[in-house]
Amino acid sequence: MTRAILITGAASGIGAATCLRLAAPGVAILAHTRRNQAGLDRVADAARAAGATLVTALGDLADPSVPQALVDAAVAGFGRLDTIISNAGFADRTKTADLTDDAFARSLDAIQWGFFRLARAAIPHLGVGGRIIAVSSFVAHAFRPGVAVFPASAAAKAGMEALVKALALELAARGVTVNAVVPGFIRKDAAAHAALAPEALQAQLANIPAGRVGLPDEVAAAIAFLASADAAYITGQTLHVSGGLVI
Repeated sequence: MTRAILITGAASGIGAATCLRLAAPGVAILAHTRRNQAGLDRVADAARAAGATLVTALGDLADPSVPQALVDAAVAGFGRLDTIISNAGFADRTKTADLTDDAFARSLDAIQWGFFRLARAAIPHLGVGGRIIAVSSFVAHAFRPGVAVFPASAAAKAGMEALVKALALELAARGVTVNAVVPGFIRKDAAAHAALAPEALQAQLANIPAGRVGLPDEVAAAIAFLASADAAYITGQTLHVSGGLVI
């Protein structure tokens, strides 16, 4: 085994594309999703066909016990843990005045707290060459007329990015890097929930200099680079994959 990786939100979209990008002989992956077992099984089959060892796990990251359980499962199954990729999350476009306390807390619990608890659990197992990668979102950066606003999601993702910088400083001397990837508007899988209706997404194209939505594999390519040995001197950074939406 050359590398053991934990990826959350791996049943579709960016998480699934990342699994397939990293799948190779000698690579072990624990792939997580909240409840989409069928989607995760499809990803698992493709990753195994590429030569990876892959196990799956279900769990809601808003549950405080789940991040630790995922790390424990990876270490128990693989005997090591080298990389965590915190991709799981969801988008909430509810306007601030209409957000309930529970809805706001749900975004923080699943995204910001989920990342914090996952990283905290993984730290004791990460050594030289270790990687922590958080998947953030343009919603924490693009605040201007015409661009869709997601208040709860923006707060949760911005908090995640702050934690990335703090962790990068704490772990640099150990040879562990911590970075964030910031996708823009990315194409959803056909059966996946979308926060924007197709016509609303079409209207957003005018705000994207590249003139199109991104592909999950384009984000996965950035994640795979940050997870690689080539990125050993990059830490505490936010890499935008947004077609120029955030400049």
